[in-house]
Amino acid sequence: MKPANEMKAAHSPSQIPDEWFNRKDKDSREAEAVSRPSLSYWQDAWKRLVKNKMAMLGLIFLVLLTFMAIFGPILSPYEVNKQDLPSQYQPPSAENWFGTDNAGRDVFTRTWYGARISLFVGLMAAIIDVTVGIIWGGISGYKGGRTDNVMMRIIEILYGLPYLLVVILLLVVLGPSLSTIIIALTVTGWVGMARIVRGQVLQIKNYEHVLASRSFGAKSSRIIRKNLLPNTMGPIIVQMTLTVPSAIFAEAFLSFIGLGIQAPYASWGVMANDALGGIISGNWWTLFFPAFFISFTMFAFNVLGDGLQDALDPKLRK
Repeated sequence: MKPANEMKAAHSPSQIPDEWFNRKDKDSREAEAVSRPSLSYWQDAWKRLVKNKMAMLGLIFLVLLTFMAIFGPILSPYEVNKQDLPSQYQPPSAENWFGTDNAGRDVFTRTWYGARISLFVGLMAAIIDVTVGIIWGGISGYKGGRTDNVMMRIIEILYGLPYLLVVILLLVVLGPSLSTIIIALTVTGWVGMARIVRGQVLQIKNYEHVLASRSFGAKSSRIIRKNLLPNTMGPIIVQMTLTVPSAIFAEAFLSFIGLGIQAPYASWGVMANDALGGIISGNWWTLFFPAFFISFTMFAFNVLGDGLQDALDPKLRK
């Protein structure tokens, strides 16, 4: 048996040939290099949203719908309200892609014109709800105390009113029109947005960077605008995507029962109402296309809202 000192010498590092190893010189800057590209909050949210196939399907559909709502009536050779009784109830064909209705009007043209009205009502209702809700909820959550109590009691009173009943009463009193519909949909529609913004502001206003801004003497309006609102944009955007389909469906329902857009103007609700007489006779296309676009538009906004909720959640950020 070999002595211990001989075994140690046999395995000594000095006995290992240098050609067994390839020395690699390291730059000190490589040790500080980031292993993955740096992404901002919005870039990371977009990256996660793209991976959500259902949300992207909804987004693509809404982009195409918006494009056709703008250019569809322009590209069509037919006028939206021009009646042609000899051509009534023509099935879908190469001449009339979506067929004609009970007055011989082209359903394709009226569908895209109705998309204009529905998207306009939905977006305007969402913008007004977001604006009023941010102002009301931001002030209520930031001020707190007696101001918060008074403002929240007002919200609870409005929240307790039957939404649909208020809308119908306003339409009856003011008369059916596009502006009246927007006013009716937003008179209490901003309440949900205000409660979401208030909850976010109550949570964020005690963060260190907000307290630092206060200690440096920043005004309340600047703190709300620069520190609080940017950190609440995620829930606001998600709520906005859910407000738009609700307003679109409400406008279609009110137009269907005769309290919204009035004939001969085209909206999806008016088209569905006009189709009731023809669907019994088997003229399915007069009801199918407005019903399909109402349903799929609401579906697209909902799946997009769900995707945005996951993409904008900071807890899921890697």
